[in-house]
Amino acid sequence: MSIPLSAGATLHPLVVPARADAAEAREFRELARVRNLVYRELTGRDEQDLSPAELLPRLRSREEQTTLVWTVRLSEEIIGRVVVDLPHEAGSRVAIATIELRPLAWGRGIGRAILPHVEEVARAHGRSVIQNWTEQPTADGARLESPTGHGSVPNDHVARFLTRSGFSLEQVYRISLLDLDDVARARSAELLAEAEAASSGYRVVRWTLPTPAEHLDGYALLKSRMSTDAPSADLDADEEAWDAARVRRMEQRQAEAGHTLQVTAAQHIVTGELAAFTELGTGTRGSATTIQHDTLVLREHRGHRLGLRVKCAALEGWTAIAPTSHRIITYNAEENRPMLAINEAIGFTARAYEGAWKKELT
Repeated sequence: MSIPLSAGATLHPLVVPARADAAEAREFRELARVRNLVYRELTGRDEQDLSPAELLPRLRSREEQTTLVWTVRLSEEIIGRVVVDLPHEAGSRVAIATIELRPLAWGRGIGRAILPHVEEVARAHGRSVIQNWTEQPTADGARLESPTGHGSVPNDHVARFLTRSGFSLEQVYRISLLDLDDVARARSAELLAEAEAASSGYRVVRWTLPTPAEHLDGYALLKSRMSTDAPSADLDADEEAWDAARVRRMEQRQAEAGHTLQVTAAQHIVTGELAAFTELGTGTRGSATTIQHDTLVLREHRGHRLGLRVKCAALEGWTAIAPTSHRIITYNAEENRPMLAINEAIGFTARAYEGAWKKELT
């Protein structure tokens, strides 16, 4: 059943199809096209493009979370989407909401009309906090500073919509890009040698999914600690409970989407414990931009340059996996200075910023 919004727009619940190429998945395929268009119009880049088959596993509810999706229509044309993720972590009070509209629909009150429905869904599922991550177009002029004291975002249409709707900016992420050319590879090789000298008690292990059985538990621990050890400012960060079964479910989604994911980890030689890791991933377009996903050094193993070591070792092995992918993009909290210093040393440069926003529901 459609929900009337404003300016003739309507909100429509989406039934996520079993297959992206099914005859009844026409609306889903159009949503995927518009999603890509929104990101391109907002950022001027295409590395977030996903085919319908790649997008489908992301929008399915699963054991770890419920995902609800709506299309936004204007005169029967899809102009955006709304996604609400409801994590199933113990004690979670968070709903993660995404409202994405094509810029041509901005300024008509459509976003303001959508938000009460998002809040109603959050409350109906027992959630008292809505969180949102939004990249904003690069712009001159007034800035909104992060309360962490690190980073800022443009005080533009997006920021004004969120602040007027009761959201507060909690954290800023830096979006960095690396041109993976011969110069970058040579620089990475030199840094890898330095990091190896500083971490002689560790060895590098590397694999592409699926994870070897001997590393399943260690990888699951690293993924769990990613949710608690990475900087999260004053956001509600649920402690994610990862085990071998959850890793296997994640790997199944990656395989369904046709994605390749390489995991590079540092293993403590004496104990066999995995102490640090980083992930590089690419989609079905081999020449597309590589995404650097999670990177973490466990607190108890910091001080040995393991972050630098796993990042450089990952680059060393990546060329053979994705030889035509010549750019890497990564996201880091601005207050995560140790990780940003590693990125800068390798040659990553800041290209854009993303705000992390929070609204307490009363």
